[in-house]
Amino acid sequence: MELNATARRTEDIALDLLKFVASQSNVTKAAGSTTGFGVTPTTKPEDLVTQLLELYARCRQAVEAPVSTK
Repeated sequence: MELNATARRTEDIALDLLKFVASQSNVTKAAGSTTGFGVTPTTKPEDLVTQLLELYARCRQAVEAPVSTK
C-alpha cells in the first residue's frame, strides 16, 4: 500500500512540474501569441496535447530519477 501512495505522490510532483514548465515556456498560450518550448502559433490542438503528454513523461522521469550522491 505504501508503494501506491509513493507512486501517487511522484505523479503529483510531476504534474506540478509540468504546470510550472508549461506556464514559464508559454506552452498553453493561444495561437497567434508568442510561444515557447518549440510550439508554433499554427500548432493544432492535437499536437499541443501530444507535446504536453511528452513533457509530462519527461517530468515523471525527472522526478523518479534516483538521486546520485558523490
